[in-house]
Amino acid sequence: MKLSARIAAPAAALVLAGLTATACAPQTSDTSAQGDEKSGTLRVWLFQEVGNKPKEKVVAAAVADFEKSHEGAKVEVEYIPVDTRAQRIKAAFNDPGSAPDLIEYGNTDTAGYVKDGGLADVSEEFAAWDEAEDTDPAAKQSVTVGGQVYGAPLFVGVRALYYRTDVFEDLGIEPPKSQAELISTAKKVHREKPELYGLAVGGAYTYGAMPFIWAHGGELAEETGVSYESAINSGKARKGIEAYTSLFGDDNCPAAKCAAMGGNATVTAFASGKAAMAIGGDFSHAAVEAGSVKGKYAVVPLPGVEEGSIAPAFAGGNNIGVLKSSSHRTLAVDLMKSLTGKKTQAKMFDAMGFLPTYTDVRATVAKRQPFVGPFVDTLGAGAKFVPASPAWGQIDASLVLPTMFQEIVSGRKDVAAASDDAAKKMDAAFADAS
Repeated sequence: MKLSARIAAPAAALVLAGLTATACAPQTSDTSAQGDEKSGTLRVWLFQEVGNKPKEKVVAAAVADFEKSHEGAKVEVEYIPVDTRAQRIKAAFNDPGSAPDLIEYGNTDTAGYVKDGGLADVSEEFAAWDEAEDTDPAAKQSVTVGGQVYGAPLFVGVRALYYRTDVFEDLGIEPPKSQAELISTAKKVHREKPELYGLAVGGAYTYGAMPFIWAHGGELAEETGVSYESAINSGKARKGIEAYTSLFGDDNCPAAKCAAMGGNATVTAFASGKAAMAIGGDFSHAAVEAGSVKGKYAVVPLPGVEEGSIAPAFAGGNNIGVLKSSSHRTLAVDLMKSLTGKKTQAKMFDAMGFLPTYTDVRATVAKRQPFVGPFVDTLGAGAKFVPASPAWGQIDASLVLPTMFQEIVSGRKDVAAASDDAAKKMDAAFADAS
């Protein structure tokens, strides 16, 4: 799933190596490829974006370059709706005869697709690819399961702190430099300007809450060899949960209004002038620019616990992978490189604002577009990912973490009880997936 504007939702997909490399194919079909044809038509499924024409133009250029250098090869690209991607891709895994050769997929889907036996292991080709040497470590993690590589990163997305420069100037305050200062600043703003949320937060904003857990040294889960065990109820994780949930209340963002908000809602609150701060992504820039706060905001990295530190951000993004069932393995890998290479990613940033996964390309675009700077700094400080387990899809879709946050902010449970319950649900999912 696209981890740009869509990753703000809890059902999103932003992968630590950990599963065994052996894929478990669906029992309904044999997904292994038949031969390695060096000519013919390759089919590609990419995600349909809002305002897709610029993306189509960049992809068409990459395809033209590929076809020019691969005589006898043709490429057909289909743009599929993100909302129905799960059904389409699952069906493709089960019916190799009608499946595409390459797919775009959200990076939190990697482990599940590997378990389903759908993605080809391209570790050898990726390691031999010169451009791959400059891939951001977090982006490379997103295509890695059990130490093997199952695709190439297409773009990465992270979040930082948007704040209202006019409000801060009026109150004579500076952007917060620590998490404690972030919380106190949010409450000060709301106290002085009660019509504003100090910091817009959401009980359903999983990926906005994760940096608080990670900044306190907590983890979502720990590897146990072939599976994972939840760590959401550890002492350090609970400190992060307490920090995040302390922002819900009449002194900042009332639980009655904010408990149900997801990432999109918090960014909308900021863009429409209802909040002094919000945690938003590089992919949120266009929405904020289109809002009433245009010209009256700035962005800094979300602060960590120690003053001057940066909280680890969730590394979202999309990848492109070759299906194991492709009968054009060599051509498909070459096309994957063309679609995800440095030249294409630079053009995709210009066309769509998608942040490149190559550190050198990202540094170049940051010089041309200053708004990218805080997000590049955030990635440089060390981004993190969700457990590389097919269970994560179930955990995410079941709203395990949003339920935990909402139970706490509503007062139904304390942090200990809510995190213990969440841990039990996560462990059950990990056990089912192992």
